Amino acid sequence: ASYGPNPICKGCLSCSKDNGCIRCQHKLFFFLRREGMRQYGECLHSCPSGYYGLRTPDMNRCSRCRIENCDSCFSRDFCTKCKTGFYSHRGRCFRGCPPGFTALEELMECVEGCEVGQWSEWGTCSRNNKTCGFKWGLETRTRQIVKKPLKDTVPCPTIAESRRCKMAMRHCPGGKWRRPTKTKDKKKKKKNLMERAQKQHSIFLATVKTSQ
Repeated sequence: ASYGPNPICKGCLSCSKDNGCIRCQHKLFFFLRREGMRQYGECLHSCPSGYYGLRTPDMNRCSRCRIENCDSCFSRDFCTKCKTGFYSHRGRCFRGCPPGFTALEELMECVEGCEVGQWSEWGTCSRNNKTCGFKWGLETRTRQIVKKPLKDTVPCPTIAESRRCKMAMRHCPGGKWRRPTKTKDKKKKKKNLMERAQKQHSIFLATVKTSQ
């Protein structure tokens, strides 16, 4: 280089005090750096963020990525890494993934999602495997997975859901409907009544003894 000791001329085949590198050594990329109104050439092993290496017979250069919100790219029209907050999808950068694709947060890229079919009709309203004998029950509907995702880390939407429903037949044929009761509450209530009765009986006996 013409000005070898000067740091600005590192890796140069030819160099200028004012403009830095003019030509680079073999395999290095020429990058034109701008600082305010001034610009100067540098010779780099790899291009900085927002640029990609373009190799030509004349000289290797750092060319700017033309894709919006791209941090590094493979070519002018294919981004390999998007800026923070953007997802990579087919060489472009998006705030959110297109329909049919799911975002992988750890890689910040869009991959093919899990496709599911249409919901079935709601099933029969039942409770405890019975379709009568209760006022309220649950009904369920399902849907099938049409296409599994390419990666196991991509979750599928729910394929079954249930909702509360009113029984069509509250009373079972040939049987007598009874309102469900809680056994524990009945036993507790009975115990309390017994204790109160015993207490009142003890007070009554004490009163009788005093009067005698």
